[in-house]
Amino acid sequence: MADGLGDLIYSRIGELARISDDPDRLTRIYLSPAHKQAAGVVAQWMREAGMGVRIDATGNVVGRREGSTPQAPAILIGSHIDTVRDAGQFDGCLGVLIGIAVVAELAARQVVYPFAIEVLAFGDEEGVRFPSALGGSRALAGTFDPAVLDECDEQGVSRRQALVAFGCDPGTIASEARNAATALGYVEVHIEQGPVLEAEDLAVGVVTAISGATRGVVEVTGETGHAGTVPMHGRRDALAAAADMVLAVEARAKGEKDLVATVGRLSLTNAAGNTIPGKVQFSLDVRAPLDAQRATAVADIKAAIARIAAQRNAAAQVTLTHDAAATPCDARLMQLLSEGIESIGLRVRHLPSGAGHDAMAFRGRLPVAMLFVRCKGGISHHPAEHASAADIDVAARVLLTFIDAYARDGGNR
Repeated sequence: MADGLGDLIYSRIGELARISDDPDRLTRIYLSPAHKQAAGVVAQWMREAGMGVRIDATGNVVGRREGSTPQAPAILIGSHIDTVRDAGQFDGCLGVLIGIAVVAELAARQVVYPFAIEVLAFGDEEGVRFPSALGGSRALAGTFDPAVLDECDEQGVSRRQALVAFGCDPGTIASEARNAATALGYVEVHIEQGPVLEAEDLAVGVVTAISGATRGVVEVTGETGHAGTVPMHGRRDALAAAADMVLAVEARAKGEKDLVATVGRLSLTNAAGNTIPGKVQFSLDVRAPLDAQRATAVADIKAAIARIAAQRNAAAQVTLTHDAAATPCDARLMQLLSEGIESIGLRVRHLPSGAGHDAMAFRGRLPVAMLFVRCKGGISHHPAEHASAADIDVAARVLLTFIDAYARDGGNR
C-alpha cells in the first residue's frame, strides 16, 4: 500500500468538514448548497482516482471503475456525505473517502478485477431535511417510494423541487435500481459511533447486523391533584408511575446481550411544582440485532408497563409508531472482512450496529457488510467526533485485502 493513505483520507475529511451550510459549525443538509459543493469535491477526487463519475437522479455521487469486462456487475462501496446539524467530521464521509482512496490505490497498482467497483456518496442518510431518509440508497436498492417526492421541508420546498434545483431528474429515479445482474453486494466502512472497539483497544470490527428498531409513545394517565392536600396513599401520580416504567424499560434491556432500550423524551401535561401530575408521555426506543429478540423485549416491556399501571391505579397506553426489521450482514462478506483483519495481525471483533446506515436499504436486495472503525470516546453526531489517521489506514488496508480476497473467492458468484 502507498505510504500515508490514512493521512490522505484524514486530510480530505478535514477538507470536506470546511464545506458547511452554517459558517460556525458543520451542517451539510441534503440537496443544500453545501451538499452541492461537497458533491463536486468528491466527484473530482473520484475522477483523480480513475473513475467515471456522475450525479444520479437522487443526488448521489457515483464513481465507477470498470472491471476487465466492460459493464460487469459491480461491488458497491458507499456511505453518506450529508450530516446532522452541528455534526462531527467522520460520520459517513469516512466510508466514502476510504472507498475513493482504495480505488486510487488499485489504479496505481494497475490491478483490474473481473467485476467493476463503484464508490457511492449518498446524500440523504441523516434525514434532517425531509421526514423520510435513505432516499439515495433506497433508489439504488429499488425500494424508493415515489410518494416521498411530495414531502416538504420546513420552508415548504418539496423533495421533488429540491432535486430539480440540484440538477437531478426525479422522473428517472426508478432506473437507478440495482439487482443481482448489476451489483454483487454493498460494503460500508463507518465509525463505530460507540465505545466497544476503544474499550478493547481495537482499530476495527466486523458488523454482524444493523439492529432492528421499534419506537413508540407511552401515555400514562393518573389524576391531577393539589400537592398539599391529597394524601400520599390516595394519589394516582402519573409521573411516579412513569418513573417506575422507565426503570422497568432500563432493567429489561440490561439483562440481555446486544439489546438496548431507551426513554429519551418525557413530557408532562399542565405541569406545575405544586400539582400532582395527571398525564405524562414518554418515548420508547428498543433495538436488537435479532428481530425475535426485539419483539420479545417489546412484549415484556408492554406487560411491565401494564402491570405498573395497575399497581398504581393508573392507565397506560402504548402506541408503537415505527418498526424496522434488522439487517443481517452477509456471512461470506463478513468472513472475508474478518480474514482481512487477521491478515494484518489484528484480532477480529464482531459486533452489531445499533445505529442505522445506508446499508439497511439493501436488506433482502443485495448481500451487505460493514466494517466499523474505532472512534474516540464512542462520540458521534458531535464536533468532538474523531477517528485517528492510523485507524483509518488500518480500515483502508482491510478493505483492499477484502476486495482482493473477494476476487480470488470468485467475486461474481
